[in-house]
Amino acid sequence: MKKNKNAVGKIIYPCFLIGYLFVMIYPLLYMLSASFMTKKELNSIPPKFFPSGFNLQNYIDAFQRQPLLRYILNSFITTIIAVLICIAVGCMASYALARTQIRFKKTFLIMVLAISLLPTITLINPIFKMYSELGLLNTHFGLALIVSVLDLPMTIWFLTAMFKNVQPSIEESAQLDGANMFQIFVRILLPLMKAGIFSISILVFIGAWNRFLLSQVLNQFENYRTVVVGLTLYQTTHTIPFGTVAAAGIITILPLMVMVLIFQKNILGGIMEGGVKE
Repeated sequence: MKKNKNAVGKIIYPCFLIGYLFVMIYPLLYMLSASFMTKKELNSIPPKFFPSGFNLQNYIDAFQRQPLLRYILNSFITTIIAVLICIAVGCMASYALARTQIRFKKTFLIMVLAISLLPTITLINPIFKMYSELGLLNTHFGLALIVSVLDLPMTIWFLTAMFKNVQPSIEESAQLDGANMFQIFVRILLPLMKAGIFSISILVFIGAWNRFLLSQVLNQFENYRTVVVGLTLYQTTHTIPFGTVAAAGIITILPLMVMVLIFQKNILGGIMEGGVKE
């Protein structure tokens, strides 16, 4: 009986995995294919999956119809600021939660997590009013600040678990050598945690890059508009240039894909490690 279950599992698991990969990868592959298709090929019946050739006109149109490079630069500026804020605050908060005895610490962590579960659309009205009064609308820093706040709960939960896995004896040895808490944190713990910090930085970067609603509402000026919002502007009143949108979409996700492919071992290693052991 046990052998039969194992045999069934060996069949079902690969089938499930193949089906999952197909559902996840197919839209991306079709978007890549559509970016090289002509308008006639995109409207053909039955639909075509492969283009007849590598037509670059859609990519040319993507840059001509909208200032795509400007939008990509805005996304990079906003995202990098958000990552720096999130990691700086997250590291300090996580260390405090992992090492100090604070009353209602578990309650605080649950509340932090609950904030991250709130839909962004429920927060957008008070955020907009607050930013309007503070003069933070249409600024890179303003958008980066609220994005980092929304990504902070995940960062705190992840890094708190990692700090807890660091052996206290490492800090005790440093204290015996005369190091204070700040020196221990900066010179010893952060270097030991670099794999985990790098991993969460990539995850925050991806999340911040794809923030749509906040970008659309808070940064409406073209000089501060991010690329995810810029993609919606290719649509006209009566038509959607699918080939151009597909090309712009490929250009948009290219930095993320390159980053993940280059650093995938670091990301998985940091997540699997979960900390540093003695």
